[in-house]
Amino acid sequence: MDLAQRIADSETRVFKVVFPNTTNHYDTLFGGMAMYLMDEVAFMAATRFSRKKMVTVSSKQIDFNHPIPADTIIELVGRVTRVGKTSLEVEVEIFVEEMYSDSRHLAIKGGFTLVAIDENKKPVKIGD
Repeated sequence: MDLAQRIADSETRVFKVVFPNTTNHYDTLFGGMAMYLMDEVAFMAATRFSRKKMVTVSSKQIDFNHPIPADTIIELVGRVTRVGKTSLEVEVEIFVEEMYSDSRHLAIKGGFTLVAIDENKKPVKIGD
């Protein structure tokens, strides 16, 4: 399988409902919860691409463009954007949808770098 096909096949989409127990006093999704969900999706996309044990080593700029209200549906989309020798980068976007309308927009976008590791937690080549 070529690189472009592996990248396409590893795209990861997760849907969640924003319940009140994940929101702050403004009834919007906690920023930390959004980052947690994004890291989880980045991990899934990286693992699906590499089929190796992966760990997050850094996050890039995360842009919180719009608040995500309670009682909405979010879709997290993770895509591999760069592949190195032992690491790869994943971009994650969060789209928010109103439950009872067709309204949908990009709310948050960020990047994560993950590294493939062996049983001794040492970096290993992704292509192996």
